[in-house]
Amino acid sequence: MVTEVQLFTEGGQTWEALAPEITLLLGVVMMLIIPNLGDAKWRIPMTQIRLPVLFGGKRFRATSDPQLPAMLAVATLLTALWQAVMSQSGEGQTWYLTSGSGAEANLMLRVDAFSRLMESVFYIALLLISVAMIDRMPAKRGKSLQMKQMINNRRQADFYILLLMSAIGMSIVTMAMDLFMFFVGLEIASLAIFVLVAFQKETPEGAEGGAKYFIVGAISSAVGLYGLSLLYIWNGNLQLLSNSVTGQIGLVEAWGAMDGVGALPLLGLCFVLVGFAFKVSAVPFHFAAPDAYSGASAPIGGLLATVSKAMGFIGLIRVLAMIASPEAESSAVWMMGLGIISLVTMTWGNLAALGSDNPKRMLAYSSVAHAGYMLAGLTAYGAWIGEGNEATTGAGEWILAAILFHLAVLVAFKLGAFLVLALVELDGPITSSKDLAGLAKRDPIIATAMFIFMLSLAGVPPLAGFMSKFLLIGGIVKMSLVDAASGVAMSDLHWTFWLALAVFLNSAISIFYYLRIGVVMFFDAPPNDRRKPLAHAWYIRFTIWACLTGTLLIGLNADFLIEYCQTAAATI
Repeated sequence: MVTEVQLFTEGGQTWEALAPEITLLLGVVMMLIIPNLGDAKWRIPMTQIRLPVLFGGKRFRATSDPQLPAMLAVATLLTALWQAVMSQSGEGQTWYLTSGSGAEANLMLRVDAFSRLMESVFYIALLLISVAMIDRMPAKRGKSLQMKQMINNRRQADFYILLLMSAIGMSIVTMAMDLFMFFVGLEIASLAIFVLVAFQKETPEGAEGGAKYFIVGAISSAVGLYGLSLLYIWNGNLQLLSNSVTGQIGLVEAWGAMDGVGALPLLGLCFVLVGFAFKVSAVPFHFAAPDAYSGASAPIGGLLATVSKAMGFIGLIRVLAMIASPEAESSAVWMMGLGIISLVTMTWGNLAALGSDNPKRMLAYSSVAHAGYMLAGLTAYGAWIGEGNEATTGAGEWILAAILFHLAVLVAFKLGAFLVLALVELDGPITSSKDLAGLAKRDPIIATAMFIFMLSLAGVPPLAGFMSKFLLIGGIVKMSLVDAASGVAMSDLHWTFWLALAVFLNSAISIFYYLRIGVVMFFDAPPNDRRKPLAHAWYIRFTIWACLTGTLLIGLNADFLIEYCQTAAATI
């Protein structure tokens, strides 16, 4: 069912379409108000009468509870997740949200299976991080209860406000059908993430990583914005789709109508892609990622490796698979360049991970390699997509579905690995693999979970990581064997086939450094300062078990998620 809604004028339908986003906004408001409730009173002038205003003063014991901000964030994200999932239950619903009506209508947002899928991925990841951070930011009440009631959950409130603001920005990114609206959502999320990276200010690595990530991120955003300005000069608007009522030609139609490729739109496209390349940590725009991952707390490192990367790939899919999509019987203009970047990215990421002894930096370089795998899929998508050709259209949707599936399941095993590191970090910073030595003796269950996450990252069956790589490699091979004109198998392989082989070989290389973590955990003796059992930290343990369950269940039966990813890919 398709519904067109004018934003903020049709209240009921606007609420229905944007229910998760409105819930997140209400969560931010509650986070600003509830932790500040106290016994403040206002004196009526010229009298001795004091009226309670409840805002300020010495806060109540309940509102100064260190766990209150986390509980508010968890409740908000759970509600938003439920609303996003339920809106696509049954036959699903698609909303087109415009900024005006009639001749002034501009399509700003589209709520469909694709946006709801990615929103759900974001909310689940942020929900797990919210729960885990309860143990990472403890604040016990001291002797001076009055003083503690003033300050002891301020930092928690700041953290979860930033987390919810990033969720709002991510939601806008998933729905945006105007590149300027996309940029606004991207920056809302990015600015919050920049602060979260440096939130661990007790360590110099946190401040350094946050500063580097902010500087490089700001430069990439400026370059991307300059690219948007060039596209606006070329087309006169930044809407993706054309408007038959207003006569505005969208970027998709304008690009397809070109006779050849003009210098101005091509230059604008390149600058926009540079901005997205930073988000996905593609070589050579990855150099801030290792410092950011290792300097930030482990849960925030997991956020960078999953949802932040997914935002960048949403942008790449919108720009490459929609605007600059290849025409019938021809390849996309960006195909060769992206293929080279994907090959260099996956190879460099794995080689750098092989030489890294810091587990967090190793996972950072591993994340770079995984970006290369997904870029290889996008490259194959650019080989040929001909209108009316069922073979190429089906192969293209398969590849997009495989990329979406990979982004979704990363939340299970990639975030799970970072959460294990978060638990170990409670005993002190993790600077080398020696800090994981003997983990199996200290906590066999957690060590086993970490080993399963490593195997899934390597793509070992029957885990979720194997299924995602199988779909991705299968999609690339399928695309390389389909002829655009006839839809039959070619006698000569298209060169994108070798990208599938590169993904396979790089996955084989990655097994060495993933297994190295397992060897250290199960066969090396723990250092003297890390011999006692791991902290109970039940909140972190719960999130680890949740990720482990997802990794195993998706690996054994991924039919439902694959089907939903295919539905989402068909709506792009």
